[in-house]
Amino acid sequence: MQQTIVMLAQAGIQCCPNLATPISLDSRLRGNDGYGIRSLHGNMVSINLNKCPRPKESVMTYSVLFLCTGNSARSILAEALLNQRGAGRFRAFSAGSHPNGRVNPLALELLNQSKFPTEYLRSKSWDEFASAGAPELDFVFTVCDNAAGEVCPIWPGQPITAHWGIPDPAAVTGSDTAKRAAFLDAFTVLDKRIGLFVSLPIASLAKLSLTEKVREIGKA
Repeated sequence: MQQTIVMLAQAGIQCCPNLATPISLDSRLRGNDGYGIRSLHGNMVSINLNKCPRPKESVMTYSVLFLCTGNSARSILAEALLNQRGAGRFRAFSAGSHPNGRVNPLALELLNQSKFPTEYLRSKSWDEFASAGAPELDFVFTVCDNAAGEVCPIWPGQPITAHWGIPDPAAVTGSDTAKRAAFLDAFTVLDKRIGLFVSLPIASLAKLSLTEKVREIGKA
């Protein structure tokens, strides 16, 4: 940063917008927190390099849709996990081919215990994401085998697709302890996969290479 400002100053270019006059560097004057700069009109000004505005890096936000049949358990867990783990870089959604209209109470219980926000989660049709005004998708992941075998709508944005199949915790019968254990297992596997996903250098990978990597994550 300092080298850039010095080069600009040597070229007579104003490097800080709060300076009213163009500047050039006087190499004889340098303080602990800045440089002595002589304006082209002969006046001496001091620049504190730490207070010069720094350009903000643009951060790409990726939209990700998780699909299963009922959109009540696995896809809901995945949506909540990615929104939590990838906050600021990813926007996660979920939907179902045949949504049952109700989020599984054990999924909500687990997410609440994990201190994840849940008020926005709902069971909904995947048709919402193929209609006009739907977000342009970058990735679509199926998390159940039934949804993976169905004919999907045409998604806006030509997203990368992958199958991240996980056994349905809502299908487990028996005691409440066994059911909760099944939900925790699904949550743990999804958390591992999402951790691998958010660590990918997405912007620097070619689409073919990125597709291979996200599909490989589905086997983790």
